[in-house]
Amino acid sequence: MEQQLPAGRRPRLVSSLGLGQRCCEVTLDQERGLLAWRHPRRGGENYFVPTSEIIAVEETELNKKQRNTGKWQKLAKPHAFTVYYVKKARNHRWWCRDVTFWCGDENLCNQWTQALKELLEMQKCRPKQLLVYINPYGGKRQGKKIYEQKVAPLFSLASISTDVVITEHANHAKDNLFEVNINKYDGVVCVGGDGMFSEVMHGLIGRMQKDSGIDQNNPKAPLVQCNIRIGIIPAGSTDCVCYSTVGISDPVTSALHIIVGDSQPLDVSSVHHNNTFLKYSVSLLGYGFYGDILKDSEKKRWMGPMRYDYSGFKTFLSHHYYEGTISFQPAKHTLGSPRDKDSCRTGCYICKESEQQLAEQQKKCGLKHEEDEEEWKVIKGKFLAINAVNMSCACPRSPKGLSPAAHLADGSADLILVRKCSRFDFLRHLVRNTNQDDQFDFSFVDVYRVKSFQFTSKLSEDNGSNVTDIGKKRFGQFCRDHPACCCNIADSTWNCDGETLDSSAIEVRVHCQLMKLFARGIEENCKDEAAYSHSSIEHLL
Repeated sequence: MEQQLPAGRRPRLVSSLGLGQRCCEVTLDQERGLLAWRHPRRGGENYFVPTSEIIAVEETELNKKQRNTGKWQKLAKPHAFTVYYVKKARNHRWWCRDVTFWCGDENLCNQWTQALKELLEMQKCRPKQLLVYINPYGGKRQGKKIYEQKVAPLFSLASISTDVVITEHANHAKDNLFEVNINKYDGVVCVGGDGMFSEVMHGLIGRMQKDSGIDQNNPKAPLVQCNIRIGIIPAGSTDCVCYSTVGISDPVTSALHIIVGDSQPLDVSSVHHNNTFLKYSVSLLGYGFYGDILKDSEKKRWMGPMRYDYSGFKTFLSHHYYEGTISFQPAKHTLGSPRDKDSCRTGCYICKESEQQLAEQQKKCGLKHEEDEEEWKVIKGKFLAINAVNMSCACPRSPKGLSPAAHLADGSADLILVRKCSRFDFLRHLVRNTNQDDQFDFSFVDVYRVKSFQFTSKLSEDNGSNVTDIGKKRFGQFCRDHPACCCNIADSTWNCDGETLDSSAIEVRVHCQLMKLFARGIEENCKDEAAYSHSSIEHLL
């Protein structure tokens, strides 16, 4: 049965179809893009699935057992089709589920199959051709197995073609992205950890700047946005970027976000030293505590992921502090603040409004005028940690992250300064990163939302560093009180998304929404796995 609607509107299908051994009423609202049915068992639960979250539709051959059960045993040749769709569970996990409907009318079955396939064809955001890079050495060396067993079958089901490259050495993917015909692909997928993602990101952004004639060594150069989306299949020791943008580190969930064509813009920070490009960063830039952990853990890779725990404990006991001057431009265009507890979620209004305000500000003032005239704030002192984050940096051990209210695409970073304090007080701050308490509620912790900053350590200044340092030019030298028992001779190391930087004196600038991911940001949690079943079907009829 097809319900007649006014001219100009797409028809709505309403049919009695077989589901299991019984029949149920199934509705396809093509205008609103919703498939709904009432399950004949399970207490008559109502289900609805947006067509944007249907993975595939296939004609199905019923087996002999199905044919000889219930009222359908009377049918000479029943016809069936299977709908594969996304089902949402707790903690942001997605599953691929399927439901098979059948009937005795071949024309009716074809009508349903054709209508659903036409709706899927209208999903223009979905990828059809992907370039996949797999790091077989990252994490527990399970990347290739995870892709072949959990991801590739889903891509095949969704009729996505792939070109797969197994990386053989560091920067293999990055170098390859400068050579391939990137325009033939709808996206690039990396299978691995945060290091693999960083490699693909550097390759894509670098390729875009090269093709556009942009000099990456110029810290003030406006970079060209990268419109080719990156998908992350988590298979590393740490999957911070995936966890902070999807809400879970799960290969199937990430694959389904890629299949349905989700798109999440992401801010990227560029890091320079003396007009020389060093790295891009999307998650953590950490000096002091987190830099020392990375530096020490790199010597202990043989320990596997446990090296981070060992190095973290060792670094905490050493309790080193470092002197330096940090200069920054406050992000006046953003609507939020680091302590407003307004987390970045799917369709975040703060990101959208902040992007518009930043664009209007730059259009009005011009980038060069803005850089020259806007006020810089300068802070000098002794720090246990200096952290700049473009996202919350959430992970299973720290579900809220280093900055719970950081936003993915508002054109700013949260700058967290942890001044010299007692070992006990620093421990209290670290513990709060793992629970619900406000980790910034200490007299020795300051947090600012910034769009650019510069840092020079006391050691690099004493050695005559040439880095552009507004703090040094305008506010003179550091105070030189060094208690003999705590004097630090060496510099710390910057931890840039899990990789060390060669220089401690850096200049950082946030580029608003420079790239895009196959993600939609973190959704509000589903209350139970049957997320689709608790919405009434009546409003569709």
